[in-house]
Formats: sequence, structure tokens, C-alpha cells
Amino acid sequence: MKVHALMLHNYRNYKNISIELSPNINILIGLNAQGKTNILEALYYASMGHSHRTNSESDLIKWEANEGAIQIDFERFDVANHLTFHFSREKRRQIMYNGQSIQVKELIGLLNAVLFSPEDLFLIKGAPAGRRRFLDNEISQASPAYYHELSKYTRIVTQRNTLLKRIREHKAKPDMLDLWDPQLAAAAAAVVERRLVAVKKLNMLANLMQRRISANKENLTVRYDFNGMEGDTMTEALVSWYNNKLKESVELDIIRGVTTVGPHRDDIILEVNGINLRSFGSQGQQRTGVLALKLAELEFIRSETGEYPILLLDDVMSELDVSRREQLLQFICREHIQTVITATDEAYFPPARIGRYYKVKAGTIAG
Repeated sequence: MKVHALMLHNYRNYKNISIELSPNINILIGLNAQGKTNILEALYYASMGHSHRTNSESDLIKWEANEGAIQIDFERFDVANHLTFHFSREKRRQIMYNGQSIQVKELIGLLNAVLFSPEDLFLIKGAPAGRRRFLDNEISQASPAYYHELSKYTRIVTQRNTLLKRIREHKAKPDMLDLWDPQLAAAAAAVVERRLVAVKKLNMLANLMQRRISANKENLTVRYDFNGMEGDTMTEALVSWYNNKLKESVELDIIRGVTTVGPHRDDIILEVNGINLRSFGSQGQQRTGVLALKLAELEFIRSETGEYPILLLDDVMSELDVSRREQLLQFICREHIQTVITATDEAYFPPARIGRYYKVKAGTIAG
């Protein structure tokens, strides 16, 4: 999977630009607030259908304009494809794939990308929501069917929560939950079963990467934790288990007005040499763990789809020490992964140029 060209129209601080990308490493050099991250954001948006920085699509449009666009020419399994996103302050966004209008659910899996930004360094020590999002994005790109299952589950939880609030306010009867709980249990089981399979594979890949980065000094273990019960194998009785848990928690759910059981409450447990990385890992171990996870994500998507995704590195080089930078760049070069990297200084890279360099300044790009 390779991106050949990226065109932006009235996107963030860009009026009109067109960039031809190298199939290998692309390095965007420039001071802060010049527009480097906007390039990565556009590529990530084309992959996932949303920005990693904002929930408002109006923020993507250049401030004095009423409309904007992203256009991407890319190759998937040696077949040329074209994606276009039209943004407007007055109309709904439109997505075009090879000239045909599509929805977000049809977009997922067309152009896969893995983004690694400084915020990801908090993936391990941050809240469980970040680790769930990491896992869900990874699986969704490898299997669009999972994205549909997760969307279905999220809708059911939202509807059940609305009902719980109505019951708490005495505007509905508790027995109405009997209509929703079996649906929720089945949807939850489908999501968790897919997550368990993915985590089992991710555990193997992440440990391999951890050992490489740490010179075989550290073993990284990744386990799935659902509602306080850790698991690393599929459970045939998940639907029954969730049905029982929903019944046990019904009084608490009504009091709180939210569903307290389900994959939206789960977490991923990471350990290095048997020590919980979030609670007791050193800063160096945590950074190595995040890097190992991201590299494992690349391998996971490749193993599931047959191609490496595009790798997007947003100012990460300044956050990694020399050893980790070298390990990362060696891996990218060895596996021939198309990568777009932003940085403020060329000194973070080897003296011998390893890719195509671009100068970014005030919304302009020069190759």
C-alpha cells in the first residue's frame, strides 16, 4: 500500500498544495506551527474518516474559506485508487472513492495508516479509553466487519443508557431492559471475541518488538481485561456471561443512568518482565512499550491484510533517545514501509539522507 500523491485545497493553513510522495521515507522539516502535522492529519483522515485532533470538520477548512478538500492517489495491491473528501461549512461532508460516493463504514480498510504522535507516549500510563481506541482502530483497519460490529454495539449501549435514565426518572419500567439486554450481550460478545483474538496476536508481535528494541533484555506481555476478569483465550459462554453480568448490575446501572458492563469499560494490561508497565514501569520502559505496540500494530495489519499500512510519525523523533530512533528507522528501512515523518531538525536523522526531504514553512512545501 503506497500513497503516490496528496492534494489539499483550503485545508488548515494550506490554500492549494500538491505533494508527490516517495514510496519509502518522506521527511517534513520545519519549525513548529508551520503545517507539518496538517499533512499527517490529512493522511490519517483519509484512512479513518476522522481527525485525531478535532471532532469538528469546520476546523479542517482554511479559516477564510467556506469549503475545502483532500485528494489522495494511492495504490492498493498494485491497483490505482483515488479518494476525495469535500468539506463545507454549509453542507455535509462528501467522500468519493474512484468517482463513487461512499460512507465512512465503506471507507475503513481502503487506505490503512498507523499514526504515532507524542500523545501516544501516554498510551500506557493514560486512561483505558486510549488503549481501547488503539485496539479498535487496529482491528477495524484489518477487518472492516469489526468496525460494523463495534458501531452496532455502541448504538445499543447508547439506546440502553437512554432507557436507564428514563427508568431512573420513573418514565419507563425496568422490565423494558429485557428487550435490550440480550441484544447488548450478543453484540458485546462479538466485539470481545474479536478483541481477544487480536490481543493474542498482538501479544506475540509486541513481545518480539520489545525484545528487539531492548536488546533481548525485556519481555512485554499484553493481556485483555474485561470488567476485572483477565482473559487471553476465546470464551464460548461470553453471551451468557454478559447476560448474567447485566442482570447483576441492573440496580447500579439505573442509579448511574449508564451501562457499567461491556467492552466499553474494558482495558488492556501491559507488563514488562512480569511488572505492570502502567503502575511500576520506568519512563524508558513505557516509551519502549509504546514503540513496541506501534510496530506490532504495523505487523498486525500487514499479517491480516497482506500489506503494510502507511506509517505516520508526528514529531516522535524528538521524544525518543538515539537508540530507539535508530531501531525505528532500521525497522522502517528494512521492511520498506512507506513513512511520512515530521521533525523540527534534520539532526534527528542519519547524516546520509535516508529518504525524500521537504521544507515546510507557513503553509508552503518545497521538495
